[in-house]
Amino acid sequence: MDATGPIADPIAAAFQAHPREHFLPPRLRRRASYDGPLEIGGGQTSSQPRTVAAMLRLLDVRPGQHVLDVGSGSGWTAALLGDLVGPTGRVRGVELLGELVTFARGNLAHDVQPWVTVEPARPGVLGLPQHAPYDRVLVSAMAERLPSSLRAQLSDDGVMVVPVRGTMLRVTHDEISEHGHYSFVPLVTR
Repeated sequence: MDATGPIADPIAAAFQAHPREHFLPPRLRRRASYDGPLEIGGGQTSSQPRTVAAMLRLLDVRPGQHVLDVGSGSGWTAALLGDLVGPTGRVRGVELLGELVTFARGNLAHDVQPWVTVEPARPGVLGLPQHAPYDRVLVSAMAERLPSSLRAQLSDDGVMVVPVRGTMLRVTHDEISEHGHYSFVPLVTR
């Protein structure tokens, strides 16, 4: 594409560069195009692609940003975010289940984005506050109430996208807006 052509959709380009099938257990790869959640282990799911795209659009990720991916699961959303921030950015995923941390790390090892990592969650802690602030925070699990500890990890002009009691919220330090109804696995700390 030349400079006079239409600008590519960066989210569509990220989906093309990081196909969902590469982040699913082998038994589910043939179902990668299914536009619904797929269980990846431990009662966790790979979210519906249409939902992931909607969340990424709300998040408005830019090259060079520092992003936190809460509930990284298989590493797919971390890889998509990594594509959006590019090599000048940083994506830190966090996942509660050790088996999924291992799975995500294995998936990301083939993805060749050294600026994207997935770390195990610390018991009782949401996010990775030791690396805050974040320009963007993506939460791929349903909260019962707005997680103030994650909001506190945002930079001054940061944005968080999080489902709360079935409603997708776009959150900044100054504003909260609602963006439709969704279903996710619960957001928990242990």
